[in-house]
Amino acid sequence: MRGALPDLRSPHPLVDHLPALYQEDAFTRRLLGAFDDGLVPIFISLDNLDAYFDPRLAPEDFLEWLAGWVGIALDESWPLASRQGLVGRAVDLYHLRGTAKGLTTQLELVTGGTIEVIENGGSAWSQNPESSLPGSADLNLVVRITGVSLRPAELKRLDELVAVAKPAHIPHQIEVVRG
Repeated sequence: MRGALPDLRSPHPLVDHLPALYQEDAFTRRLLGAFDDGLVPIFISLDNLDAYFDPRLAPEDFLEWLAGWVGIALDESWPLASRQGLVGRAVDLYHLRGTAKGLTTQLELVTGGTIEVIENGGSAWSQNPESSLPGSADLNLVVRITGVSLRPAELKRLDELVAVAKPAHIPHQIEVVRG
């Protein structure tokens, strides 16, 4: 239950559902009033249930549980807006998982900065079978973050996030550009 609010009345008092004969009894009114006090938070939660499933409206402590539904691990040190955005865009991010665009979108949601993902691989075609291959033979991924300052602990968490979001066989590094 979310908690009790003083002087909150039940939208569906139990005494109203009794025959008129029992509604007049003071003891019955007090007894059912005690049950109403316990049921009010449940009724209020059920009346607003759709708000619990919207990451923008869900209570902050409920957001972690909601993130578990969509398979997102949240970090409590991230701003609330970043956590809400990440949970709200989880399905879109899964469609883009393992791509530069997906990594860029996810890191922009978390950091609020400008993200540039630089990969050295590529694909191309040629009519000449002797042409050189695009990119470099050594795989590498550079994530350049601009517009934010990160503490070492935040940088470590971002490094872990990149490690999970990128293809596993590609080494990576993170560069934070001041300015």
